[in-house]
Amino acid sequence: MSKETLTAIDNRTGKEYELPIEHDTIRAMDLRQIRVEPEDFGMMSYDPGYANTASCKSRITFIDGEKGILRYRGYPIEQLAEQSTFLEVAYLLIFGELPTQDQLDYWVYRVLRHTYLHENLTEMLKTFRYDAHPMGILISATAAMSTFYPESRNIDDPDVRLKQIWRLLGKLPTVAAFAYRHRIGRPYVYPNSELGYTENFLYMLDYMGQSKYEVNPVLARALDVLFILHADHEQNCSTSTMRAISSSRADPYVAMAGAQAALFGPLHGGANEAVLRMLMEIGDVAHIPAYIERVKRKEVRLMGFGHRVYKNYDPRAKIIKRLAYEVFEVTGMNPLLDVALELEQIALHDDYFLERKLYPNVDFYSGIIYQAMGFPMDYFPVLFALGRAAGWLAQWVEQITDPEQRIARPRQIYLGPERRDYVPVDQRQPVAMAC
Repeated sequence: MSKETLTAIDNRTGKEYELPIEHDTIRAMDLRQIRVEPEDFGMMSYDPGYANTASCKSRITFIDGEKGILRYRGYPIEQLAEQSTFLEVAYLLIFGELPTQDQLDYWVYRVLRHTYLHENLTEMLKTFRYDAHPMGILISATAAMSTFYPESRNIDDPDVRLKQIWRLLGKLPTVAAFAYRHRIGRPYVYPNSELGYTENFLYMLDYMGQSKYEVNPVLARALDVLFILHADHEQNCSTSTMRAISSSRADPYVAMAGAQAALFGPLHGGANEAVLRMLMEIGDVAHIPAYIERVKRKEVRLMGFGHRVYKNYDPRAKIIKRLAYEVFEVTGMNPLLDVALELEQIALHDDYFLERKLYPNVDFYSGIIYQAMGFPMDYFPVLFALGRAAGWLAQWVEQITDPEQRIARPRQIYLGPERRDYVPVDQRQPVAMAC
């Protein structure tokens, strides 16, 4: 039987090293024994963007990018999107198992009890400029919650942790809805805990005092499914940020504000907005061939295709594509859908894209749905954050309860100057201020 080890030979010294293999990985610290001189620091791995570095062991989300598989706690995303609700999936992600009916009822009740904001926080939201970006408001409000709940710093108490989970899941949609209403100059609509999670969110966004107002159940369910699809996705940029901040034992509010800030970046939470802008630029099916040629000449990028992890059709994209038609039956057809469908067909049958394994990802259709539902484009990352909050919290709990985890502290390869002496100001040469 083969040994679960890796043999490495350092050709600089001729020394041989045997490194243990666990879960098809080697521990980076085992490389430190490889050195030329005894006083050397030792070997490190260099991995920009952490493309092939595992920072944790997790039981939450499984992805097989080659086969297009996504599972939460072992359950296929297709089954959860079809049969579950977002709050049930949030329970699954955080606690590891699907709840019984009694557990689910209590869980939903506790989350919805925490949808109201402290009035001081509500007043703070009113101080933002009328044109403040809604994601900036969400990040600021989430961080500010840390000052309202100082007991949240006691992260080693399971009861305290649980209450912060209820609070964050309950209050984030209210903050998001208030940010939206603030932008358009409408008074805030306070939560209605008799409504479902996404139904209540849409109610806070849209209600204008109508006596017989009802949230469209198709749109509420569509948003619920979108939240499920965005709930977790392994160690992406924002999730890794949540874990890194949490490793310092920070409270979950400031940790999540950091995760939201990572999501705010256009390469992460802004991807579906980029897709929508691309479709608007193409404008018509007749313009697609010319745009495809520009992509091949590397003049522009084909947004919504390809993924850092998936080398097959993103399973979430298939679900969202079906969902789009249900939404359009309520909202009316989005004229960009024809462009998207034709663009997808061409890309899926063109050798250029097939050879590069560029298949549609979750962002390709989600922006079209959000636009059809009336959301402005700069609100898209807020919607992403509301769904991803469940995964961030699950990852937070796993991070702080894992005895192997330590404060995050990546190494660097120093390439700067060697030691040099201070030069008086009148003897220095001018240096351009270029960053």
